[in-house]
Amino acid sequence: MNFPRTLGELRRSPFSEEQLRARRVKDELRENLIAKLGDEAPIFPGIVGYDDTVVPQIVNAILSRHNFILLGLRGQAKSRILRALTSLLDPHAPYIAGCEIHDNPYAPICRRCRDLIAQCGEATAIAYLTPEERYVEKLATPDVTIADLIGDIDPIKAARGGHELASEFTVHYGLLPRANRSIFAVNELPDLAGKIQVGLFNIMQEGDVQIKGYPVRLPLDVALVFTANPEDYTARGKIITPLKDRIGSEIRTHYPATVEEGIAITTQEAWASRNGNKLVIPKYVREVIERIAFAAREDKKIDKRSGISQRLPISCMENVISNAERRTIRNQEKVVVPRVGDIYAAMPAITGKLELEYEGEMRGADSVARELIRSAIAKTFDEYFSGVNMQQVVQWFDLGGEVRMTDNAPTGKVFDELKNIQGLLDKLAALSIKNKDPQELQVSGAEFVLEGLYAHKRIGRSEERVFTAGEKQPRRPEKPFEREEPLPPRSRRPYN
Repeated sequence: MNFPRTLGELRRSPFSEEQLRARRVKDELRENLIAKLGDEAPIFPGIVGYDDTVVPQIVNAILSRHNFILLGLRGQAKSRILRALTSLLDPHAPYIAGCEIHDNPYAPICRRCRDLIAQCGEATAIAYLTPEERYVEKLATPDVTIADLIGDIDPIKAARGGHELASEFTVHYGLLPRANRSIFAVNELPDLAGKIQVGLFNIMQEGDVQIKGYPVRLPLDVALVFTANPEDYTARGKIITPLKDRIGSEIRTHYPATVEEGIAITTQEAWASRNGNKLVIPKYVREVIERIAFAAREDKKIDKRSGISQRLPISCMENVISNAERRTIRNQEKVVVPRVGDIYAAMPAITGKLELEYEGEMRGADSVARELIRSAIAKTFDEYFSGVNMQQVVQWFDLGGEVRMTDNAPTGKVFDELKNIQGLLDKLAALSIKNKDPQELQVSGAEFVLEGLYAHKRIGRSEERVFTAGEKQPRRPEKPFEREEPLPPRSRRPYN
């Protein structure tokens, strides 16, 4: 498409004055959302687990033309949702070329553009914005000033142009005016100082800003969206009440409700497409990694106010793949198959994302992480082997059998040792692993079985990853039968 390059051409194009003059950003978002609601495609592609909870509330807020805030713990895709709002903007938005605040060609608000149209008329140059250019994001920090957000008077501009300080030509625009006709997002709103939050009042209610006390009114066209943590667990600040009152919709996000949703997010986000050997990630490994996060969110030794980010299983998965990749390269094997033991090697991706309570601090992050992994293995093991008789495998260890499974051991060597455990490889049918499958996959499945038995304390395992017989619980000695001696006869109370 040959886009109009002057104001005169623009008037005779689909970007007519009738269509664009009074159409604000919130109207544009609403119209494009209505068109998208009729399709079967997801409104926000890549956002998993929010279809029945968060997304309908966001849709309602946009249809209501509200400014809104997303409240949620870390790692709940708040920023990703805000950036996905650009999919509801027009593919191209015309503005007066050279304008710092991207003025509407039919309704300019800055002095420079009004004078330019008065001088050039229909020959005024037109440029275009893409949806990505119409999204302005600011991470709130305590050092943000009103000048950063709104703007300030630039004395150098005044001196060079010979203007008075009160002139609009001396204004250096801040982020908010530069987001005119765009979406303006503020991440972690409570971090913004209270006096700076006050600076957002006018733009949200009256639709204008004032700069440096001079009567420079800018009726900006902005859709404001925010993110914040629902609980101020770092005691860094809060959203002031008048600003909260002006936010149209308050929408709460959440962590994945099911393990399947968590696996879908981790599969989507984790870097797994390595440029090396073929990679096969067993389903039970994915489930164990995901259940670590679920177990951590319920553990009393971990601070629930800070949350367990979805980045934990994502980072853990990447480390697990890397550890398996390292083993494959060192042993010159062909297939990369992560094992449950690789999850213990990925503990650096877990411990750094845990905010511990006092009890957890006393035990240490490594100890807490090992408990979480063991709990996740036990729950996943029960999903596959509930009701399966493992007595034959346990008995092999009870009779003195031992097997060592280190991270770096070649698959062939480990497989030869595992074949000696009676009945072990036969149990892999529950994991959909057959005898014809690669040895790497069979070894991974067999290790999962052994780790599951260890997690349920049916066999033992040393720190050097040597599986042995479990500790037998001593039986309580039966109390010998003792004949009760007859009670002494009760003395009768004499009559008066």
